[in-house]
Amino acid sequence: MPLSEISILHEDPSFLVVCKPSMLLSVPGRAEDNKDCLITRLQDNGYPEARIVHRLDWETSGLLVLGRNADSHRELSRQFHDRETEKMYIALCWGQPDTETGQIELPLRYDPATKPRHVVDHEQGKHAQTFWRVIERLPEYSRVELTPITGRSHQLRVHMLSIGHPLLGDQLYAQGEALDACPRLALHAARLGISHPETGERMIFDSPAPF
Repeated sequence: MPLSEISILHEDPSFLVVCKPSMLLSVPGRAEDNKDCLITRLQDNGYPEARIVHRLDWETSGLLVLGRNADSHRELSRQFHDRETEKMYIALCWGQPDTETGQIELPLRYDPATKPRHVVDHEQGKHAQTFWRVIERLPEYSRVELTPITGRSHQLRVHMLSIGHPLLGDQLYAQGEALDACPRLALHAARLGISHPETGERMIFDSPAPF
């Protein structure tokens, strides 16, 4: 399992920051043919101690942080749990939002009937909040900056769909022209801010979107 597709942006004794390519799982799937993933590639190629802290959908590319020992893994996981991290994504969404910025606050839950999709559910869904900002308007779609406050599965994809602007190339939630407009899901984790798990120094990492 090659490491070549995974860019390592930062490496020290406490943690790694890497850029995951699209179409690669963060962790192994249940099926035998879903064992290839980011954490396995790292562990098999020089980083046997690497521990996953958070995940990206397999179609989503971008920044991930991994702990390199139990203490750093615990502290980084706490930062994500307590929402002390900074996360920003770049995406392409179909159409033109009516305003330049906005906030989406809609509860989400997993939908077993249409797995692996998630849906808005005001009764059983978990609180989810996303801020969005238009960066560039193009003839048929817009480039947007998405900032999730919560970290629900498929949150950005479902939230943008809920306001009528599905992400381009999204095989789960987009249809027709929006689906065909990009050969991959146009969602990239472009910025990640954490505090160093040992020193407490605030660190910001950036990765330009490949679309």
